[in-house]
Amino acid sequence: MLKNTFQHIAGIGSKTEARLWAAGTTDWGCLETLSGIDLPPKKKTALAAACRESGEALAQGNPGYFKGRIPASLEWRLFPEFRDRMVYLDIETDGLDSYYGHITTIALYDGTDIFWYVQGRNLDDFVTDIKKYRVLVTYNGKTFDVPFIQSYFRIKLLQAHIDLRYVLASLGYKGGLKRCEKALGIGRGDLAGVDGAFAPELWKEYQIYNSQKALETLLAYNIEDVVNLEILMVKAYNLKLTGTPFEKTHRLKLPQPVVIPFAPDLQIVEKIRDKLFRANPYSY
Repeated sequence: MLKNTFQHIAGIGSKTEARLWAAGTTDWGCLETLSGIDLPPKKKTALAAACRESGEALAQGNPGYFKGRIPASLEWRLFPEFRDRMVYLDIETDGLDSYYGHITTIALYDGTDIFWYVQGRNLDDFVTDIKKYRVLVTYNGKTFDVPFIQSYFRIKLLQAHIDLRYVLASLGYKGGLKRCEKALGIGRGDLAGVDGAFAPELWKEYQIYNSQKALETLLAYNIEDVVNLEILMVKAYNLKLTGTPFEKTHRLKLPQPVVIPFAPDLQIVEKIRDKLFRANPYSY
């Protein structure tokens, strides 16, 4: 879909883009059809030059060219052209804010491999590993995960960033990651009903009692988030194609199920659920 996009070019909005599509200029390589649309000569020349430049950036695997040019509402169009340079990212914390809190675990999934990082073990390896990727995909990462990471490690994440919170909200799916998953038919198995409130409690359980089962449950939860982000990305992409000339030609298949290397301990989950219920019986 990125190659069919013109709104990253100065002076081209959604209406002009739709006119270009209707006139047969459906991608950057269809410049000969510009004679079929009423645009000022200077704008046509600039459009042709920008299309060539965009093609070069894509050929070079440079999503940074489009970052800042493409409207935030259209960042989903970076997928799937940069899918092989993309990583799904999610962090868990001890529940405190970015000034006083700590990252407890981080999960990454690049569509093939899963990576996880644990405070006190290999957390600092994340700083090097994240540099391998050119595009981040998160849920609410622009507001939470990325600012927290940048403050915690004192680094800048300069990758292009697709935040599915906003993509899904534009499609009418709101209310948090788990609610969006449920609305789009994504189940969580033994982690059904486990939400973000569990993560700090699981970390406490691990810290206080050295409970490896609690840590593995936390990692299973964290990793399930990033694995499901890929499914959500594909579903959102297909839904966003609706109403465009590309809804039949550009649809993507859902990814195959992924084996998560950790399993939740159901006794630990129930222990935490009971603790949270006693603290706030109206929420659980």
